[in-house]
Amino acid sequence: MLGRNTSMRLSSILDRELKPREPVLDWPTRKRVALGTARGLEYLHEHCNPKIIHRDVKAANVLLDEDFEAVVGDFGLAKLVDVRKTNVTTQVRGTMGHIAPEYLSTGKSSERTDVFGYGIMLLELVTGQRAIDFSRLEEDDDVLLLDLVKKLEREKKLDAIVDCNLNRNYNIQEVEIMIQVALLCTQSSPEDRPAMSSVVRMLEGEGLAERWEEWQHLEVTRRHEYERVQRRFDWGEDSIYSQDAIELSGAR
Repeated sequence: MLGRNTSMRLSSILDRELKPREPVLDWPTRKRVALGTARGLEYLHEHCNPKIIHRDVKAANVLLDEDFEAVVGDFGLAKLVDVRKTNVTTQVRGTMGHIAPEYLSTGKSSERTDVFGYGIMLLELVTGQRAIDFSRLEEDDDVLLLDLVKKLEREKKLDAIVDCNLNRNYNIQEVEIMIQVALLCTQSSPEDRPAMSSVVRMLEGEGLAERWEEWQHLEVTRRHEYERVQRRFDWGEDSIYSQDAIELSGAR
């Protein structure tokens, strides 16, 4: 949603240390926030002329009114874009951990850079954690929330992903849907990310299974290729060291 009468930022609710008897943001409310934010971004991207790219989508810029309805706010970095242009090159602005890789490397922003930021925001919403947190190093976890969630999802440890403040008061199937949508939104290639209208439909239960199956196949292929290259690199190093050892042990 888009609106004016707001009272608190989503990030302030997720980040704060809960006081005794202080209510936690419950799971149904988090689902409503996820869908409301998606609809707000869909409106900016697909129903405004010129369309609007927010460029700093994160939990801190999702505002909640007194009824906990989500409102996309803080348009300080937003860009108006001619509908005939597919991307706009600008100085990179935004928040580390939420910036899409292609925007960081080329300065080209598009609707799909917002989709990436939305995916990270979904992970913040599910986990109650920050996109970048160096304190996770103390437990040998990934600094980037995206990497941590990817690892736990591969290990089928969905309960370990969810905000512990929820005390298991959530629907694990709905958690799985939100995580899958988030990972689809944060694919490294912008062309592979869904449009926000597709995100809305997937959150409403339409078309997620097919896209998720395609993503999993792609991820497995990429992982196998990475492991193949890594094995070749390791073998190459070993062969060099072995050759050196043979030469050093030869006749003098």
